[in-house]
Amino acid sequence: MKSNIKSKVLFVLALLFGLLFINAGFDKFFHYMPMPKELPEKMMKAFNAFTEIGWLMPLVGIAEIVGGFLIIIPRTRALGALIIFPVFVGIILTNIVQDKSGLPIVFVLSAILFWIIYENKEKYLPIVK
Repeated sequence: MKSNIKSKVLFVLALLFGLLFINAGFDKFFHYMPMPKELPEKMMKAFNAFTEIGWLMPLVGIAEIVGGFLIIIPRTRALGALIIFPVFVGIILTNIVQDKSGLPIVFVLSAILFWIIYENKEKYLPIVK
C-alpha cells in the first residue's frame, strides 16, 4: 500500500515537472511567456548572451521538450532525467551566480529530479560499470 502511494506521488510530481519543462521548452521557440519586469541587470546580460549564441536556446528548448515528455512516461523517466540533468545544472548555476531569488523553486525541482534519479538508479548502473 505504501509503495502504491509513493508511486502515485512520484507520478504526479514527475508529471508536473515534465509539464514545466515542456512549457519552458516551447517558450524558447514561441516566446509566449512574458519576461519579468524587475529582472536584475546581471540576469538580463546573461539572457542576452545566451540568445546571441543562435543555436543554444533552440538546443536547450528541444532538450526541455524531449526530456519533459520522457519524464512523464514512467518507462522512459530515467532517460528523461538524463536529458534534463545538464539543463538543470545550468538552471542551478544561473540561479546561484546571477540571481538568488529563484533558489527556493530550484531546490524543490532539484528534490524532484534527484528522487526520479534515485528511483531509477538500477537503470543507470550498467552505464557506470
